[in-house]
Amino acid sequence: MTRSAILEVRDLHVSLPGGRRSGPVPVVRGVSLTLRAGEVLGLVGESGAGKSMTALSLLGLTPPGAVVRGSVRLLGTELVGLPVRELAQQRGRRIAMVFQDPLTAFTPVRRIGDQIGEALRIHQRPRPTRESALRRAVGLLESVGVPEPDRAARAYPHELSGGLRQRAMIAMAVANRPDVIVADEPTSALDVTVQAQVLDALAVARKATGAALLLVSHDLGVIAGAADRVAVMYAGRIVESAPVDDLFSRPRMPYTLGLIGSVPRLDDVGTLTPVPGTPPAPGTAPPGCSFAPRCPIADAHCEQAEPPLARVSGATTATVQGLGDRHLAACFHTGTTARHTAQELFPPSVPGERSGGPVAGAGAAKAAAAGAKATAPGLRPGADQVLRITGLTKSYPLPRRSGLRLRRRPAEALHAVEGADLDVRRGETVALVGESGAGKSTTLSEVIAFAAPEAGRIEILGHDTAHLRRADVRGLRGRVQLVLQDPMAALDPRMTVGAIIAEPLLAQRTDKARAAARTPELLRQVGLDPSAAGRYPHEFSGGQRQRIAFARALAVEPELLLLDEPVSALDVSVQAGILELLRRLKRDLGPACLFVTHDLAVVRQIADRLVVMYGGRTIESGGVTEVFTRPRHPYTKALLSAVPLPDPRAERARERIILPGDPPRAGERTAGCLFRARCPVYQGAAPEARALCERETPEPAGRSADDPHVAACHFPYPDGKAPLRHRPASKGQL
Repeated sequence: MTRSAILEVRDLHVSLPGGRRSGPVPVVRGVSLTLRAGEVLGLVGESGAGKSMTALSLLGLTPPGAVVRGSVRLLGTELVGLPVRELAQQRGRRIAMVFQDPLTAFTPVRRIGDQIGEALRIHQRPRPTRESALRRAVGLLESVGVPEPDRAARAYPHELSGGLRQRAMIAMAVANRPDVIVADEPTSALDVTVQAQVLDALAVARKATGAALLLVSHDLGVIAGAADRVAVMYAGRIVESAPVDDLFSRPRMPYTLGLIGSVPRLDDVGTLTPVPGTPPAPGTAPPGCSFAPRCPIADAHCEQAEPPLARVSGATTATVQGLGDRHLAACFHTGTTARHTAQELFPPSVPGERSGGPVAGAGAAKAAAAGAKATAPGLRPGADQVLRITGLTKSYPLPRRSGLRLRRRPAEALHAVEGADLDVRRGETVALVGESGAGKSTTLSEVIAFAAPEAGRIEILGHDTAHLRRADVRGLRGRVQLVLQDPMAALDPRMTVGAIIAEPLLAQRTDKARAAARTPELLRQVGLDPSAAGRYPHEFSGGQRQRIAFARALAVEPELLLLDEPVSALDVSVQAGILELLRRLKRDLGPACLFVTHDLAVVRQIADRLVVMYGGRTIESGGVTEVFTRPRHPYTKALLSAVPLPDPRAERARERIILPGDPPRAGERTAGCLFRARCPVYQGAAPEARALCERETPEPAGRSADDPHVAACHFPYPDGKAPLRHRPASKGQL
């Protein structure tokens, strides 16, 4: 074995059962990894690259029928081919797993404490009693930052939030102080503030046990902040491996360069570099280099021979035994890659398209003028407003159990939105952000309903929705369009793409011939070939389906686009392409957009103004640059600090604010400021100041009547630079 190596993976192959005619499908092809004591190795790549299957195969958790070849040695013990009983003795004791979805990983009918205690009782000798194992489980939960660990230990998995379940999963993984922890996308389904808590808990647990960590993630920002080394996978292979600083500062594989360039950054607004095309499906990789069909510098040699994973110094015969800290890449053109930026290798699809650069065309001029007007200081409410929401409230009645029957009692209700305010002006994009349960999607639903709200007021293109007639609604539906998060669910699978795009035109009584003639133009507008009109949605990738959804929304030339998380379900490279498309549509067509998202890095790239929601209320709003550089609300400041940067050096230099606790559950109400239980300002304030936060709900306020940047906080930061103390999670003994 390599010196000080804990886990060595050599030439790992995993194949899954295929159809009767296709045979086995290779999903992992010759992966080699070395994991040393105490280090963190990040494993990244797009969906279908083989990351999760590689992680599962290390613990013998591949699906039934999978064929695993190669070597996985854990402290000298070969795990591939090990009898099931002996492999079970290794799992949980010497190598442990943190799964992506803890709700399905935990047994739903057993309490959390009992499940953690079971891991202790199986592996520890002498075998602890149930009572002592439960006490130990409570201590483990406390050590990873779970508040009220006694209560959490008595809870069933469904009774805990996603962040608490993930921390409980980490506690169970480190219960027996394993040598290796494998974490498969441990933060992918979590809000950014909860993600920060989980990453902190994982770091605390790893350091306390001395375990090595294999961190599988699609989030390059997470990897930049957590990993010591990084391995990049593509089409089942590792195509680049290097220390984290080297990989991010000077990638040598074109795919890695494009992947890093695709990530939107919180600290910079620049041109993103979507990698053209899509990765090959498992088992369909072409001869030669799998990335060659998408690579801008591929030549005939790349299409004929598969490049080995070799040192970037130019020696193509180097082996991968004992990877150490060497920089390796599977590419014949590492020198060419090193001499170019991502923008040079992967230029935008539209020539001259650069963020902040000159804009041409009448539509662009109109959009630029509208954007300038929208962000001009002192613009009064009502000027060129496309959408205005004032004091919006939405609640849902809660059922009350009475014997065997459920009755509704109007006095009890779940308040999803309570006092939301925002406006969208012509030519601008307003982002509506916040954690899960903040009320973002409910607000969007109330807008698209074109009906009288429960309380408050919604004005769309000058129409008060409380007084709309049927004819008014019909007209507005053509002027307001919606793009949803999941395009596959939004596109009728029985209709061709051409019919899908023409449908809103026909609904507005457009002539069939004119609708058919407009379809090719719309497809070209969103970057698709007009020949796609005769195909069906299932024949396209996720990013292409989202482009089709945009084409359908743009068919009727809307004045307001409502975008509900349109890029959150996409790989980062595909996401970059959609964001560049949005930039171009905004430049050329200038529609107003309300962009609902939880991703603040995306907001920085696309939005003009920002509205932050928390607990159903809008708590801060203003220009994106102003809010990002000088946040006034403590929650906004913490939210921004929790977004990871895809830059290891910058990420290490930042102050991370980790909020205690979880976001309020949907409809949770309390007197005073709802954020105070998590607020660092409140926790450090004088008694009289705390009393104000406990007694009165803060209303939005700015520095002056003309100040567009407002915050609903009793003690807002005047310049956004007031220091917040980092409050680390409780670190008990592991």
